Amino acid sequence: MTSAITQTRCLVLWLMDWPVIAWWLDTGVPQTGPVAVFEANQVIACSPDARAEGVYLGQRRREAQSRCPQLQVVAANVQRDEQIFTPLVVMIERSVPKVQVIRPGLAALRVRGPARYYGGEPEVAKAVLSGINELGVTGGRVGIADDIFTAEQAARDTQQADPIRVVPPGGSAGYLAPLSVNRLGDPELSELLPRLGVHLLGDFAAMAVNDVRDRFGARGVRLYELACGRDPREVVPRDVPLEFAQQIDFDPPLVLAEQVAFCVQATAEKFITALAAQQRACTELRVVLLAEQGEHDERVWLHPDCFDAPAVVDRVRWQLQAAAGKAIGSPLTRVRLEPVATDAIAHHAPGLFGSGTDEKVHHVLSRVQAMLGHGSVVRPAIGGGRGLAERQQFVPWGDRAVLDRLPDRPWPGHLPDPLPATVFPQRRRVEVTDADGVRLAVNDRLLLTSIPARLGIGAVSLQLASWAGPWPIDERGWDGSCAVKGCRFQMADDTGGAWLLVLDEDGSWWAEGRYD
Repeated sequence: MTSAITQTRCLVLWLMDWPVIAWWLDTGVPQTGPVAVFEANQVIACSPDARAEGVYLGQRRREAQSRCPQLQVVAANVQRDEQIFTPLVVMIERSVPKVQVIRPGLAALRVRGPARYYGGEPEVAKAVLSGINELGVTGGRVGIADDIFTAEQAARDTQQADPIRVVPPGGSAGYLAPLSVNRLGDPELSELLPRLGVHLLGDFAAMAVNDVRDRFGARGVRLYELACGRDPREVVPRDVPLEFAQQIDFDPPLVLAEQVAFCVQATAEKFITALAAQQRACTELRVVLLAEQGEHDERVWLHPDCFDAPAVVDRVRWQLQAAAGKAIGSPLTRVRLEPVATDAIAHHAPGLFGSGTDEKVHHVLSRVQAMLGHGSVVRPAIGGGRGLAERQQFVPWGDRAVLDRLPDRPWPGHLPDPLPATVFPQRRRVEVTDADGVRLAVNDRLLLTSIPARLGIGAVSLQLASWAGPWPIDERGWDGSCAVKGCRFQMADDTGGAWLLVLDEDGSWWAEGRYD
């Protein structure tokens, strides 16, 4: 009897090493040469040229660069991967509807209906590949099978010369049987099963399900079902967002910002009205300006509440004034408005006493930024790192905080919360002495030579009430020019103040910040 799972034929599109392709498309560089994308100092994707030089997935960065000295190192960026993949999905949906994005570079769709339309399953695969080729993306692989897992494995087994592989109905188990158990994508089980003499998916599928459950639990049973060609997952098409973007073309092109603002008013009203009709409000707006000689200026604007039509017109005017003579030097031919983020309109109903001062402050600062430049007005953000100074980052007003160092990453030896309220731009020289006035130091066993009694800051001397530490600092030892060694202390004085102090390797005391 045929199961419901085998009746649902599905197609999986796999773009090998998608993070590399996304970086190529985002930067516009030629899609050649050795490139590798790294996350946690390990290769997660690499180009064919890099692979030919001995670079492989999971390889450490130092080893990869030793094998390929000319390797282009790229940091992983999930947001970039998703953003570049979305236009490909939209292009596919023009030919074949109801696409599920499993992850950037991997998508699935039900193939039964499209196969009737195109005249067969291979024809559907050709239509999908043709769609992404129109956007300049080559190297796509397609697998078709009774379930998502088998279709993905089929796509991975294709070659560039023959990028389509169709597993016949009912043939999933037989197709998977000779494949290695590491295809399950579970590192722990992929290491354990070969020790038990189970090297192939067919060997794993031949085991009794009760034995699998007793030995590996529910997780093992789920992987067992995959090995048997019975992936329980169904293709769940993504929710296609409504098209709220609006644009206006100027013929003849316009020169003055006030002319553009006047002409764009009706478009802004239409933009806001279309969102309101779907009970949505725009909280993040992208404004795209195109000029007669091909110049392009794009910026994403944030709003503390939500945009209305006058606020949209203001952003267009300010952006054009800031770009005039810099990013744009010819008359304007097009303005495009795109909602980057929307929210339920009920969450943005006016309050009893109006919108308050937040929107006014945002309006003024955005206006100043438009006059002085994008990076002239900034707000602070706390990033990742170990030292206080390197954790301070400044983000242009109205932009989302895209941090070079993510605070949620592990930073061994970093200062835990709460952080000092005041961080000095330059460390201040201080003196820490015992009751006899002798400067304190730390011995080889990281013990203070005496008990801290007084803290001297310039001409001011404070009595110390308590202290904690030391916590050793040993950073960048591989780079003699910026190596940091020393010890960190927290000390509280009798006035209620607390200080973050550092004793460097030269025996000098410094104040990094103050707990207010």
